[in-house]
Amino acid sequence: MTMESDRQLNRWGLTFPQAVINQLRKVGIYGQPQLSLEHQGRAKRYVVRGVESGGATADVGYYVSFAGENGEAIPWLQTLDSLTVNGPHAVVIAPVVTRIEMLRIARTYELCITRHRPVAVEVGHRPRLRAEELFRGVQGYLALELWGKDKDLSGCVRPQFFTRAGEEIELPNGFADAVKAVTSGATCVNCSHPHYSRLVAPSPAAEEMEDSDSLHEVAAHDGPTQRAEDVDGILAGVVSAV
Repeated sequence: MTMESDRQLNRWGLTFPQAVINQLRKVGIYGQPQLSLEHQGRAKRYVVRGVESGGATADVGYYVSFAGENGEAIPWLQTLDSLTVNGPHAVVIAPVVTRIEMLRIARTYELCITRHRPVAVEVGHRPRLRAEELFRGVQGYLALELWGKDKDLSGCVRPQFFTRAGEEIELPNGFADAVKAVTSGATCVNCSHPHYSRLVAPSPAAEEMEDSDSLHEVAAHDGPTQRAEDVDGILAGVVSAV
């Protein structure tokens, strides 16, 4: 994949005809598929930053979420409050992220899954963000009205995608839960919360082990070690998905 292809895929996974763009603007659904490469000064590493966002009306839905490298849920850095719905919900930051992006028109779905990571181009220079497409499905189908009478099943089901010959196209291993969550987001009318990224609190046992490890580090190095912190996650501005 060329650097130009990387840039295009990092910015847009799904591409829409003008009629879809106009409709998303008209009903006020603002997904943010764009990704950025950020530098953590204390940790001395680059990370990928995205914004889980989107929502739905009864007729149309568009949602963007992010998973770990193999489809696992990742913690958000912070949630985002807004005066409007169907917009940004949470900032996620990780060394490698996988974007799951879905468009719904009534009961017909499109899905794109892409993995993004920083890769070194030249020693001493800023790396570039490499994009890898894992799945692309068009005209997927789910008969249930998750935005209405079948909303109790939201988060438990996903659309199916087929080849032109009618054979089902399987999702990449490990991504079923992520796609179910994004399906829930693309059918969530007036959405105001993240569906897949989450707050992850360490267990008491893990906290005790971390405290114990920190004491050993102090004794070994004759001074406290400094923990890496995430980069600032303040949203620079709501960017339309279109």
